[in-house]
Amino acid sequence: MPRTVQTPDGRLLAVEERGDPAGWPILVHHGTPSSRRAAFYGPWVRDATARGLRLISYDRPGYGGSTPLPSRTAADTAADVRAICAELDIDRLGTWGFSGGGPHVLACAALLPDLVTAAVALAGMAPFEGEGLDWFDGMYRDDVEDTQLYLTDPVAAWKKMSQDRDEFLLASTGEMSGADESPLTGDDAVDTLGRFHEFHSSSRTFGLTPGIRGWWDDNGTQLRPWGFDVADITVPVLLMYGRRDVFVPSGHGAWLARQIPGVEARWFDEDGHGTLARKRVPEAQEWLSERR
Repeated sequence: MPRTVQTPDGRLLAVEERGDPAGWPILVHHGTPSSRRAAFYGPWVRDATARGLRLISYDRPGYGGSTPLPSRTAADTAADVRAICAELDIDRLGTWGFSGGGPHVLACAALLPDLVTAAVALAGMAPFEGEGLDWFDGMYRDDVEDTQLYLTDPVAAWKKMSQDRDEFLLASTGEMSGADESPLTGDDAVDTLGRFHEFHSSSRTFGLTPGIRGWWDDNGTQLRPWGFDVADITVPVLLMYGRRDVFVPSGHGAWLARQIPGVEARWFDEDGHGTLARKRVPEAQEWLSERR
């Protein structure tokens, strides 16, 4: 069941859980743009339940049911996660995140070593100004153009993002009734490429229903300084990247692998962006469950 957590500064965070309610907690950071529902693809929930894992996710500020936090940084995630853990009486947990959730996973690993036992970033972005990194190398042309517009003409970028959001909502085939359970997130969900795309679309639509504020701020979070140094991470980290990914090219992972002490990195020659998540999340959850 969804619940609301209030942060020390008075904001509200929409939080939801699946899996084994008495299991080892795993906090999931959704991609960009998306919502907490992106953590609960049926096959992933089944895998978590079988491993005795309690999956927890929340809408980042501005998405779904969470209060916006304009000009937030990746480092701000740590305070929100600490508030969630305090509300749920959690003192240790693992964490994974996908794509735009990657900086938030690494923020927790760097800034919450007392809480986080291990972290996995699947196709996670590297810092925009990472020394020696060509952030755009190998990236899909439309994403490059959207990012450059965001940096050079915010008014035009806001207008285009609003139009993109409207198109996403019109095109969504997901069930947006607001029910706590759906065929896409239920334990009986069957894993097919079509179902995964429907699940992704539904999760994104849910997050964008209140508007583009969360998406806009997420992009800013990725492009401005993160507020911490990944070289300071001391907890175990696993990086997972598909070599066919054109949304977060594997060069981001190669850069992070050079910066994070003791990191483990896995590369998948046949995976693109979506296929990495669809196929590899159970592998990530297995890795986390071994590091309780």
